[in-house]
Amino acid sequence: MGVGLGSFAPNSAPADTNGAVGATQYVQWVNESFAVFDKTGVLQYGPAAGNTLWTGFGGSCEVTNDGDPIAQYDKAANRWVMAQLSYSLAPPYYLCVAVSTTSDATGSYNRYAFSYSNLNDYPKLGIWPDGYYASYNMFKQVNFFSYKFVGAKVCAFDRSAMLNGASATQQCFQLSSSFGGLLPSDLDGTTAPPAGSPNHFVNFGSNSLNLWQFHVNWSTPTNTTLTGPINIPVAAFSPACNGGTCIPQAGTSQQLDSLGDRLMYRLAYRNLGDHESLVVNHSVAAGSSVAVRWYEVRSPATPTLYQQGTYAPDSSFRWMGSMAMDHVGNIALGYSVSSSSMNPAIRYTGRVPSDPLGTLEGETSIIEGTGSQTAGLSRWGDYSGMSIDPVDDCTFWYTTEYLKTDGTFNWSTRIASFKFPSCGSPTAPPAAPTSLMATAGNAQVSLSWTASSGATSYNVKRSNVSGGPYTTVATGVTTTSSTDTGLTNGTTYYYVVTAINAAGESPTSNEVSATPICSIPAAPTGLAATPGDAQVSLSWNASSGAGSYNVKRSTTSGGPYTTIASGVTSTSYTDPGLTNGTTYYYVVSASSACGESASSVEVSATPAAAPVPATPTGLTATAGPGVKKTSLSWTASGGATSYNVKRSTISGGPYATVATGVTTTSYSDMFLTSGTTYYYVVSAVNSAGESPNSNQASATPR
Repeated sequence: MGVGLGSFAPNSAPADTNGAVGATQYVQWVNESFAVFDKTGVLQYGPAAGNTLWTGFGGSCEVTNDGDPIAQYDKAANRWVMAQLSYSLAPPYYLCVAVSTTSDATGSYNRYAFSYSNLNDYPKLGIWPDGYYASYNMFKQVNFFSYKFVGAKVCAFDRSAMLNGASATQQCFQLSSSFGGLLPSDLDGTTAPPAGSPNHFVNFGSNSLNLWQFHVNWSTPTNTTLTGPINIPVAAFSPACNGGTCIPQAGTSQQLDSLGDRLMYRLAYRNLGDHESLVVNHSVAAGSSVAVRWYEVRSPATPTLYQQGTYAPDSSFRWMGSMAMDHVGNIALGYSVSSSSMNPAIRYTGRVPSDPLGTLEGETSIIEGTGSQTAGLSRWGDYSGMSIDPVDDCTFWYTTEYLKTDGTFNWSTRIASFKFPSCGSPTAPPAAPTSLMATAGNAQVSLSWTASSGATSYNVKRSNVSGGPYTTVATGVTTTSSTDTGLTNGTTYYYVVTAINAAGESPTSNEVSATPICSIPAAPTGLAATPGDAQVSLSWNASSGAGSYNVKRSTTSGGPYTTIASGVTSTSYTDPGLTNGTTYYYVVSASSACGESASSVEVSATPAAAPVPATPTGLTATAGPGVKKTSLSWTASGGATSYNVKRSTISGGPYATVATGVTTTSYSDMFLTSGTTYYYVVSAVNSAGESPNSNQASATPR
C-alpha cells in the first residue's frame, strides 16, 4: 500500500508496515489501513480503514483508528489475527483484536477489545498453541499531553475462546521501567512446541539478550507465571544511532530514525524436531555506519546462543530488519538500506544451514528507492514484516516501506516473496512407510500406514503370493490410507506400500495380507420400544457391517412377524397408525450386501391415548406492573401442551376465556378497568382434552 495503490494516500508516519501470508492470501496492514491480496498480487479487498474490522462492534474499537497495527496468521488454526490500538486522551486504552472465522481474510471475524489503565504503545503479537501473546511499552499519563514510561507489559489472550467466538480474558504481567521493547515468540511451521512449553519473551540489555518464560494457566489463573529474565551474553554492541536518529539519505540532510533501542519484530520460533530455534535481529553501530545484528537462540527452555552475526557488507546503513526460518533451517533477513549517496532501498539476505556459523550470504535487492524523506520528518518504518508461507513452509514474504519521489507522507510499500532452492526440493527419496496394516471387508481390503517424512504421495502394490512379485494397484495416493476394491472373497492378497517424492521412490514397507470375505452382520442388540398415542417408537444399537435395518411386527408374541419397514438407515423407527390398547411385538434385523442377520430380541409395547393433563396449580394474580393490567403465573401441568386463561368479574364465575394456546406459565391481561376486581382460573390442554380449572386468583388493577 501507499502511493501507487489506487487512490490510497498516506496520512501518517511512520508507516508501521507489516503483513502475513495465509493459505491463499496475503494481508498487508499499514497506518491506518489494510488490504487483502491473492498470492499473485491481485487486490481482493481494500485498502480499508483498520477499524472497519470492528464495524458494528461498538465502543472505542469501532470509532477510533489509531494504528500500530499487526496482521498475523494462525497457521495451526488457519485463521487471521488482526490487532491495532484504540486510545483517547484519557484511560482506558485498548488493543482491538479480530480473529477470522475462516481462512478467508475477507470474511467474518470474532472481535475483542482488551483494556488497560496505561497507554499500551508499540504492541507486538505472537501466536502460540495456548494463547495469543502480546507485548507493550506502557506509558502512564502524567498530565493531559504528557506520558511517562513505566515499563514493558506482557499479556496472554485466550486463543481457544477467541477461535470459537466465546468471551475471552487476558492475563498480564507488568515489568519495571528497567525493561522495554520485549517481543513474544511467534510459532512458524507445522510442528508445535513441546507440550506445555511457555511462550518466550526476549529483549536486549547491555551486550546481552534477556529471555522470560510466560506459563499461562486458563483454568487456574493464580497458577500463571512469568519467570526470568535469563541473561544470554552476546558479542559487544552499541545500539544504532544510540537508539535515535542518524540514518542518512541521498539529496537531503534529513536523517531517519533507527529504532536501535529495541529488537525488531518478529521473534520467530521454529521446532525442527531435533532442536528448537528463535531468530531475531536489531540495529547496531558498525564503525561509522549502521548494521543488522542477528541471533539464533536454541533450546529456549534452557537457552543457548547458537550463532550471531553483524551484517555489514559495505558502508551503507542497514536497519529495520525482520527475520524468519523455513522448515529446513534456512534463515532470511529483510531490511532497509540507505546512505548519503542512495535513497532508502529494500533488500534481503539469508543463509543455509551449511554456511559457516554467524555468516549471511550476499544480499538481493527487492526495490531500490528513488526518493528520500525530507522536510523535518525522521520517522521511518517502526517495524517491517518477514513471514513464512504455511502452504509450503519454504516461501518467505517480506514487506516494508520506500519512497518513489522526495517528500513527506508520500511513502510506498513493497511485498516480495522468495525461497531458497534447497527448500522444497528433496535430494533423496523418502524413507519406506512403516506400520502398514490391512483390514478385510466384502470384496475389498482397507490399508493404512504411518507417513514417511518428505513423501508427497504413495504407491500401493499387491500380489497373490507372499513376497511378490507385486503389481501397482494405486499411485499418487496423498493420504496414509487406501482401499483396494473389486476383489474375490476367500482369496488372500499381499500388500506393500512405497513413498514418493521428486527424488524418487522409497523401498517397500512391511508386507501385510488379508482375505476379503462377505460377512452377514450380527443381529441388532438393545432393542427398546416406547408406547405413545396410536404409535410405538423403537430404538436399537448399531450392528457392525450393517447397511440398513428391517423392522418387523406381530400382534402375537414370537410371531409370525410382518416386515413393516425395510432399508432403514438409522437406529430408530416410529410405527404410526396403531390401535390404542393393543399390544404389539417387534424384532429388528440388520442387512448388508452379504445378506440379512438373525432377528433381535423381541420387545413389546401397548399404545394408549394420552391422558388429559393435570389441573394447573399455584395460580397467582398481581395488579400491574403499570395501570389497567394484571400479571398471572402458575405451576406447569405434566402433559400440557398449552393453557387457557379464563376471567370473571364475579368470584366463582361464570368465566370467559380470554386467552388460548398460551405455551408459557405466565400471562399478562391488559386494558382492564381500573378499580375493578377480576377473578381468574387457568386450565391445561393437550391432544386428549382440557383439564379442570385451577384455583381461583384475583387482582384489582390500578
